[in-house]
Amino acid sequence: MIMNKGLSNTFKKTYNKLFKAFGPQHWWPGDTPFEVIVGAILTQNTAWTNVEKAIHNLKKARLLNPRKLHDLSQKELAKYIRPAGYFNIKAKRLKYFLNYLFDNYSGSLNRMFYGASRLCRRRKHGNTVASVHKLRRELLQVNGIGPETADSILLYAGNHPVFVVDAYTKRILSRHRIISQDADYHEVQGLFMKNLPHDVEIFNEYHALLVMVGKDFCKNKKPRCSKCPLM
Repeated sequence: MIMNKGLSNTFKKTYNKLFKAFGPQHWWPGDTPFEVIVGAILTQNTAWTNVEKAIHNLKKARLLNPRKLHDLSQKELAKYIRPAGYFNIKAKRLKYFLNYLFDNYSGSLNRMFYGASRLCRRRKHGNTVASVHKLRRELLQVNGIGPETADSILLYAGNHPVFVVDAYTKRILSRHRIISQDADYHEVQGLFMKNLPHDVEIFNEYHALLVMVGKDFCKNKKPRCSKCPLM
């Protein structure tokens, strides 16, 4: 995909408008990379307020670390995360991730992110993209982790410059006629990745700002176009 100068300028102007309107969003809400990963898995098909309750339960029980959750039975884990909804399914997904982490990286997030992190310091040698893509492919092979969750883990927990796409992003771009309604995840992601500098902070803020405008203005039903900062 070749950079589109006009689209690149549009994306940059959009970012500036949203940042001016809403300011920094301080995403992702989480005290540790592991908490961010747990939140990314639990937030599938539910509101963040429900995820916060589930994470609070884990913190209160002092279970929010890889080893303790790995040793906890799936049935017990489901009880703690019940507020997040679909708790049996999500307990299973968390277990799949934890098994992957321990089977491949001895339970260490530093080891999981290490290869990509080390190569990020050698960007000029062209290895960064390949290493992050390798980790991304691994995450996508974990049962229950799709592109949005994998990219949230890479960006928000691993600090890797990977743009996260969600339903808000696709809706906003579609309504502004930048993409077609049937554009897939990787097509939309590619537009951002090709037309913006690969900067973790920008990707972090941009995704959070799009969520903000999508949630409060570019609603699925009854959009508030006249009040939207992009109009």
